[in-house]
Order: sequence, then C-alpha cells, then structure tokens
Amino acid sequence: MDAVIAKKVEDFFNQYPLRQFKKGQILVYGGDEPPGILHLIKGEVRQYDITSSGDEVVVNVFNPPAFFPMTWAINKTPNEYFFETSTDVSLRMAPAKDTVKFLKTNPDVTYNLLSRLYFGTNGLLRRMTHLMKGTAHSRTVLELIIACKRFSKKQKSGYVVAISEGELAARSGLTRETISRELHKLHEKGLITISHKNIVVKSLSRLEKELGSSI
Repeated sequence: MDAVIAKKVEDFFNQYPLRQFKKGQILVYGGDEPPGILHLIKGEVRQYDITSSGDEVVVNVFNPPAFFPMTWAINKTPNEYFFETSTDVSLRMAPAKDTVKFLKTNPDVTYNLLSRLYFGTNGLLRRMTHLMKGTAHSRTVLELIIACKRFSKKQKSGYVVAISEGELAARSGLTRETISRELHKLHEKGLITISHKNIVVKSLSRLEKELGSSI
C-alpha cells in the first residue's frame, strides 16, 4: 500500500476509537454478524472455521494495514468464520455502510484493496490445488512459502517466520504430527532451521524449487 492510499485509509479509520485486544481473543464468532469493519493497526488476526470433528482450519491471516471482513460489508454475505487475535492487537472499527461509502468515493483505495484480494486469492487457489492433488510434503512447503511472502522478516540467516507447528497444521489441514515430520525432512535437507518460536527459511527460491519437485 503506497503512502497516499495508506494516509487515506488511516484518516478514515482515525475517526473511530482505538481498541486493544490481548492474544487469543475472539473478535467475531462464526455465525455472528461482525460489529463493523476492523482496521488492523498492530498485530495479527487469523480467520478460521471449525470442522465437525472440532479441528480449526485457518483460511486467512491478516496483518496491518488490512481491514476486514469486506465480503460481509459489500455483498451482505453471512459470516461463517471466527476472527481471533494471534498476537496482542490494536485496531479501529468502522460501520460497514461508512466503509463501503468510503470505498465508493475513493477508487484508488478500492483498486488497492482489489489488488490485495487477488494476491490473497492466488495463494488460496494454490492451496486448493495442493489440497486436491498434493502430498503432505507439498502442502507443508506451500504454507511455508506463503508465510515467507506475507509475514516473514528478512535477516542474514534467511526468512524468519514466527509460526508454530500447530498453526502450520491449522493452515494446511494436516495434523501436527505430520507437520513435525515434514519440517524435520526440510531441516535434514538444509532448507530450514527450527527454533522454539521461529522457523527460518534459508532460501525462498530453493523452497520454491522444492515445491515444484514435490508434485
């Protein structure tokens, strides 16, 4: 998001109070109507569904300066998902009708939102492809690639991704035990290093090649 568009978004949401939430708080429950459009200032929020067996399946993760859920605001689509803070979070909340009016009167902001949505959709389509015909290995590698591109911090050691085995399992639809085995394989190949809090991807290009050779 360039500076001009970011300033417009910031000015719009600054009309509304700043709110603070601790890690692990549910902002919106599945089946409930959202209280408004949430503009993320700081932290991370994950969007997920719960299967009939009680497993969480993460469908998206938001970080600043995202604002959501826009499908509900624009199309009046009933909300089926849970939105939960993955970290401590700061956000502002605007009424849906005011946000839609803001987008209609600021086409550059709308275009930027559409661009980011298409980028996210591409990731979802790749995930669907690997869910349908991929292996546990390719699904694990894909989630690491997506995490690198969206949430990592680039350091000398590589791409540092603050993600747990449990979170990778929720995003990929695999069990935690399977994720653990696949991460061990990647570690053995010298593609990643693993610590208590982070996974370091040494080379994104090598991980992309690993994905291509695993399907």
